[in-house]
Amino acid sequence: MPAPALPEKIILAIFIAASIAGFWYRFRNVVRIVSLAKPDPDFRLGSLAPRVRTFFSEVFLQSKVILQRPAAGLAHAFVFWGFCAFALITINHVASGFGVPFLSRDSGFGRVYFGFVAVFAVAVAISISYLAVRRFIARPIWLGEVSPESGIIAALIFVLMVSYLAGLWLPESRPIWWAHTLALLVFLPLIPHTKHLHLVLSPATVFLKRAQFSEIPKLSGDEDFGLVSGKDVTRLDALQSFSCVECGRCTEHCPASNTGKILNPKEVILGLRSYLNTEGPASESPLLGAHISEEAVFQCTTCGACEFQCPVGIQHLPVMIGLRRGAVNTGAWQDSYGTKLFLTMERNGNSLGIPASERQTFIEKNQFPIYDGTQEYCLWLGCMGAYDPAGRETILALVKILNHLGITFGVLKKEKCNGDPARRLGNDLLFTTLAEENIETIASAAKEKPVKLLSICPHCVRTMSVDWREAGKTVAIEHHTELLARHQDRLPHSTGEKTVYHDPCYLGRYRGVYDEPREVLGRSTDLIEAPRHRERSFCCGAGGGQMFLGEEKGKRINVARAEELVATGAATVAAACPFCASMFRDALKTISPAPPQLLDVAQIVARNL
Repeated sequence: MPAPALPEKIILAIFIAASIAGFWYRFRNVVRIVSLAKPDPDFRLGSLAPRVRTFFSEVFLQSKVILQRPAAGLAHAFVFWGFCAFALITINHVASGFGVPFLSRDSGFGRVYFGFVAVFAVAVAISISYLAVRRFIARPIWLGEVSPESGIIAALIFVLMVSYLAGLWLPESRPIWWAHTLALLVFLPLIPHTKHLHLVLSPATVFLKRAQFSEIPKLSGDEDFGLVSGKDVTRLDALQSFSCVECGRCTEHCPASNTGKILNPKEVILGLRSYLNTEGPASESPLLGAHISEEAVFQCTTCGACEFQCPVGIQHLPVMIGLRRGAVNTGAWQDSYGTKLFLTMERNGNSLGIPASERQTFIEKNQFPIYDGTQEYCLWLGCMGAYDPAGRETILALVKILNHLGITFGVLKKEKCNGDPARRLGNDLLFTTLAEENIETIASAAKEKPVKLLSICPHCVRTMSVDWREAGKTVAIEHHTELLARHQDRLPHSTGEKTVYHDPCYLGRYRGVYDEPREVLGRSTDLIEAPRHRERSFCCGAGGGQMFLGEEKGKRINVARAEELVATGAATVAAACPFCASMFRDALKTISPAPPQLLDVAQIVARNL
């Protein structure tokens, strides 16, 4: 391109300044809100290596974007990679406008690099066209309302790519150069006004997100009740709310959203963003109300599908549970079922409301040894294993397997609910009280010896190994399918009936245990998969305290999932969680007069001994 004249340079400088000013005018408000939000009291960067690996995988390689929604994900990835490839080209393009380009198409490197970027320009043009058709014509329901700004951004990206390609063929054309420049300068100030703000924020969000899945922040003192008002919103919460790309992946996989309830995880995050924009991070106005629905927040099953699916690092569950904490700990949440559950757990020490003497009767009837620190495992019965008839059958099956394997175990003389329902519903006082009592009971039984616990309940495993940290101490505990998988060579091998396995949310997404139950089942069944399985498994509907909160609105989540499992044609539905089993037991009866058999993994193994 010929060297620009001085007036052209001045015009370009004015346009660039106006574009940057337009960007900063809106973006500075985002920076202000995030910086004024409350610091996260327990946030630590910790080891950088895991964060760098996650950053490289999810940001540079776009792994989550592609794997969880392949077609649209690959298109988004090409747009991102194209922008990365264009970074050097864009700087050179602006420099050429002032007569000081540093990349020449006549040099060896220049020819290769300009050609390399041309390939990406074609890929980006095709990808953005596909995404525009998908958003404005196909319009998947979970994308929500179509934003005109999205169309403008798509058009600008397309113009950037086409003008670059045209510039390669007509390098002397001033109109083409200015078309590319103006598209770039209009694009920049639009970013902070649209969902495309994630282009700037999401790399930081992914790198800085809490290290653990569904990590509930520790309350910072007696005056911290959770997310009550704007002054309780932390910097991470604020950053994540402004990073939302509004792709709707969380909505697409949310069991509540899929069964006619008002909860939409995306709208909760956008509601938090709306609150911060209108009320500010120092406001004492309640978070629940005009911007975020209390009813929606308490419909969450805490299955974690939203958090797992999010491609920009948003952690929905700490926000969801934080809002519940704020409502419960301040007494704002008035729900007869919730109140009854909390009173039941306080009085009976279990979530089912059954006298503790029934647990003792069960232990004595089956002559379970009492744990005294000398056995290999302390078998944690939990509420379902101690009081629920079906849960007891799973415990008996597991005991049979342990005896077959020659693994010694004992049970505690007494135990109370680990506190999971109270924890997920936001009752911190009740959760901490139950956890502290159990920690003391275990320590007393172990007699200062290392203790390994074994449980049939993924909720117990997660709560006791992670959440009890807030009560002072966690314990070493594993799920029974993990133990069975380690000893699978000593378990019987046979050809069994067609069986479909349901991945429990708290065993799969929370703990990452997917292969172990399948390895065990594969030895004695003809294992098949449901359409939604492993990381994409659909919730049973029991988590987050929902099992105890009365009738659901819309279609029952357990029925929706049970229908999917029955449709596989399996003769047996295999569960690995007593809460899942309880939900499916009720659902299967409503679906078919002759439903598939419902068994825990331990029961399937034990019947072949």
